[in-house]
Amino acid sequence: MKFFAVLRTKTMVILLLASLLVRPPQSWAQQRTIEVNLQAIKGKLSPTFNACIGAGRANEGLRADWQQQLAQIKHDAGFRYIRMHGLLTDDMGLYRVDAQGKEHYNFQYIDVLYDYLLSIHVKPFVELGFMPSALASGDKTIFWWRGNVTPPRSYEQWGKLIEALTQHFTARYGAAEVSSWYFEVWNEPNLAGFWTGSQADYFQLYRYAASAIKRVDARYQVGGPATAGAAWIPEMITFCTQNQVPLDFVSTHTYGVEQGFLDEFGTTGTVLSKDEQAVSGDVQKNRLQIQQSARPTLALHYTEWSSSYTPADPTHDSYHQAAYILQKLKQVGNTAQSMSYWVFSDIFEEAGPRSEAFHGGFGLMNTQGIKKPAYFAYQYLNELFATELKSNDGQSLATTDGQGNLRLLLWDYTRTLPDGLNNQQYFIKDLPAKDKGNATIQVKGLRPGVYLATIAQVGYKRNDAYTAYIGMGSPAQLSKQQVTSLKAQATGKAQEQRKIRVNADGGLRLTLPLRENDVYLLKLQLAS
Repeated sequence: MKFFAVLRTKTMVILLLASLLVRPPQSWAQQRTIEVNLQAIKGKLSPTFNACIGAGRANEGLRADWQQQLAQIKHDAGFRYIRMHGLLTDDMGLYRVDAQGKEHYNFQYIDVLYDYLLSIHVKPFVELGFMPSALASGDKTIFWWRGNVTPPRSYEQWGKLIEALTQHFTARYGAAEVSSWYFEVWNEPNLAGFWTGSQADYFQLYRYAASAIKRVDARYQVGGPATAGAAWIPEMITFCTQNQVPLDFVSTHTYGVEQGFLDEFGTTGTVLSKDEQAVSGDVQKNRLQIQQSARPTLALHYTEWSSSYTPADPTHDSYHQAAYILQKLKQVGNTAQSMSYWVFSDIFEEAGPRSEAFHGGFGLMNTQGIKKPAYFAYQYLNELFATELKSNDGQSLATTDGQGNLRLLLWDYTRTLPDGLNNQQYFIKDLPAKDKGNATIQVKGLRPGVYLATIAQVGYKRNDAYTAYIGMGSPAQLSKQQVTSLKAQATGKAQEQRKIRVNADGGLRLTLPLRENDVYLLKLQLAS
């Protein structure tokens, strides 16, 4: 990529960025203009995007490669909390009953995991599930690692376990620290696969857990129902209000597909929704339900979201996903207090260990730590300044540090899935991006002087490890050399830097070539 600085008038500099690909002449007729003024402040940039990130299950967090990947993404994307399944499941060794019927609690594995999280400044968003088998009323399980999804045989013993766990957290980490955590009861109890009881049974489970947590410290934050499909929010609020049960936040999940259900291997096919308000529409609906309830100011946490709810959907690996993430987060804005992307890594074993290097896994990184295009959506968001500027454009975020510098993230989100095809048929192909013309950025309010302009891009064959992997023939297993090659093609680093001068009127005009689902991060840093 080349930068060309051209002096157009005494008070305006044009920065023209030449196309990365050969472009048909007629494409130049298309135009998108983004107008930004560094003096037009919108307010604080929404912190929703990196409030929380998901992970598969707690026991995976004891692995060295999982921990290394989390440390990397914490550094790059700044995630502050992490939520995962299976904290109470048998492979964490928390609970057993001996031959004499005496209960025993063992916190050693949880301590190793939580000590590590806090050492890298990631706080737990504690999901309380699934049921220890010694406390379970039945033997139905879910996933390869057999999370028990039945109600407790004794709600009193369930409450005692949660109280003991909360007391242990308090003793180990201190009440001030634990009061900054969130405790969420169970996962998707409105789906039979995750909960064999009724809604009333779940509310009983929640009541005992919430009361146990509050007995330890009334400041601790507890909520639910962690449902699939934005469900049960009014019912949850009504139950807790009428029965004086503690409720500090509500939580739920949403995904942007129109068909497919718990499809671990992608055999039935999922279809990316045509609804422009997919994902964000659910968030807005829940916010309205909260506002119309007896608890109109409750916090709303989306503790799972993504384009698709199957860990075998190649949309997750595709370059399209970066623009999709940015579009949905822009639409949500401050409507939710957190939007926890599901998940950060393909070290994820709900369907068992996967043999394919890229298999449509949920992660922002694959098992070998190769960064997918989706990774850079979060990295680039984290590189924005804290103050958002007003803009006339619905697919960009412009920010300033108040010192005359600008960071602008822009994207094109285009749903390209043809009618009659599902995600598993379409997104496994090499999919060249069609031209979308130009994006012209008109900046006002800059300080006069010399700026260092840098630009980074994600899109087709730009920080696009998955397309490069397809170009290798989509090998199930990768050699060391192939891993090294793919990592080198997906670093997120800027492609070009150039010094440009802004004259007395503080104006600048920048033009970028744009293709379907391109993402650009532009930085203007005052150098002198």
